[in-house]
Amino acid sequence: MSLFIPTYFSPISQYMTIANSDKVLFETEDNFQKQTYRNRCYIYGSNGKQLLNIPVKHTSTSSKKKTKDTLVDNSVSWQNQHLKSIQIAYRNSPFFEFYEDDLLPILSKEYKYLLDLNIDTYLFITDALQIHQKYSKTTEYIVSSENDYRLLANAKQEHEYKFNSYIQMFDDKFGFIKNLSVLDLLFMEGPNAISFLE
Repeated sequence: MSLFIPTYFSPISQYMTIANSDKVLFETEDNFQKQTYRNRCYIYGSNGKQLLNIPVKHTSTSSKKKTKDTLVDNSVSWQNQHLKSIQIAYRNSPFFEFYEDDLLPILSKEYKYLLDLNIDTYLFITDALQIHQKYSKTTEYIVSSENDYRLLANAKQEHEYKFNSYIQMFDDKFGFIKNLSVLDLLFMEGPNAISFLE
């Protein structure tokens, strides 16, 4: 059993680990942290690495909120912005059209909880990549675990991993950008993406 934080269209490093895990356990009893992939991902835009950020509601109290209780701020039309950014970046990629219809429901649904959105992105990616690991959620906070990959959710920390490069949309301008959202790999490599992860 491998322990992960549910993240938004997770970086490739997280899916490399998921693809090579027997079972996936999502930590949902931890406290929400800013500057993590919980509510952000990076794609390859025409100007290089591009951030897609989901606004979350902040309570006026200073008490910490759990990841599972984090609310999405839908007063901003972030879904439209994310969808347009993804379409502009990838509409000419080899496999975007192949996955677009399955992606649209996620980026048009109004989610109340960030966790539900992140689980839906996980289900979309595992289905697209034909990864068949079952997942479960924690019922209490796990202090430490043998296969603990929660650090992969930290967007400010570089993670060491060996990964073969692949052709990216704008690599002629900016070169290869590693560890973007798994969407980048999926739209460029399609069903072959899984061979980069295993």
